[in-house]
Amino acid sequence: MLKTVAAFDRIGEENAFAVLARATELAQAGRDIINLGIGQPDFRTPDHIVEAGIKALRDGHHGYTPAPGILPLREAVAADVHRRLGVEIDPGLVMVVPGGKVTMFMAILMFGEPGADILYPDPGFPIYRSMIEFTGARPVPVPIREDNDFAFSAEETLSLITPDTRLLVLNSPANPTGGVTPKDEIDKLVAGLARHPQVAVLSDEIYGQMTFDGLEHRSLLAYPEIRDRLILLDGWSKTYAMTGWRLGWSLWPPQLFDLARKLSVNAYSCVNAASQWAGIAALEGPQDQSRDMVAEFDRRRGVVVDGLNALPDVTCRVPKGAFYAYPNVSATGWKAKALASALLEEAGVAVIGGPDFGILGEGYIRVSYANSTENIRRALQRMGEFLAAKAA
Repeated sequence: MLKTVAAFDRIGEENAFAVLARATELAQAGRDIINLGIGQPDFRTPDHIVEAGIKALRDGHHGYTPAPGILPLREAVAADVHRRLGVEIDPGLVMVVPGGKVTMFMAILMFGEPGADILYPDPGFPIYRSMIEFTGARPVPVPIREDNDFAFSAEETLSLITPDTRLLVLNSPANPTGGVTPKDEIDKLVAGLARHPQVAVLSDEIYGQMTFDGLEHRSLLAYPEIRDRLILLDGWSKTYAMTGWRLGWSLWPPQLFDLARKLSVNAYSCVNAASQWAGIAALEGPQDQSRDMVAEFDRRRGVVVDGLNALPDVTCRVPKGAFYAYPNVSATGWKAKALASALLEEAGVAVIGGPDFGILGEGYIRVSYANSTENIRRALQRMGEFLAAKAA
């Protein structure tokens, strides 16, 4: 019998893909399934980006590229950051990667080992904890609480740091909650981190251009005092509806960049060449379709929140970013994962149970509004009928 190393006994996964697979299976069997589970925009990649990828292939961009990415793309990333955030970054410290998860993988590998603590948001993106456990480090959940509008608390986060803490993972705007941490709370956190110079920070800002109600995304790049230990995660998947292009980027401190480069050489050599040229077109081309997509998400957000709050025994805070709602379903009497499973199997609505996002996720489900308004309304009606029938 084959025996793998013990680390593989600890590795988890992203259950949203398991829900997607089951939803697809049911749909292929003839069921009418409305998918509010998967976290990807339901929009096409804008045509000018697609055409840039096609042109790159026709122009002969078929070979390997430098491991950190082609220089024109890294320069385009730096120019985009300066345009959006007013921050100067060195293109030489930008790493182009095949999707956002790769940056998580690299950063957690760099700091995770037995005896080390890594702090991560809970509820949060499940790969954080999975990778922490894989390395043998101790996962320390940072509670993301509904009564704090799903923003992290600087005071509570800082209180969890010990001499063993190596890395702090942050995510705002957040998956799965849609929470956005306000500037004053981030200010307090950064000020407190001055007392803990041994702690690196991984800031997952993949939803940074998806905020609502006039809120501006507060990037950790705005704090030069932590730049020498900040790893920033961003990419094209959400902003430009490019999930399948597998294109992300990260910014590394000088002392860590070459380690990330070596990991890329060992793991995947380089990112798909044509995708990189498409990435330039995304950053340098018209932004109106991206803005229109966010505006549409905002409209759907209102439909989702109003509809969820009208369901029996369900309450939902108004999410401030991303394209997720995170309703509290504890008063229904259902365990969250059991409810999510029953909604899929019996009502034909795919959502994700809160515990799939962490040990503090019980009592919640994640509802993605990356689907049409018509489908969202149909799903909400089905959910309401299901809950009413079960309560009868």
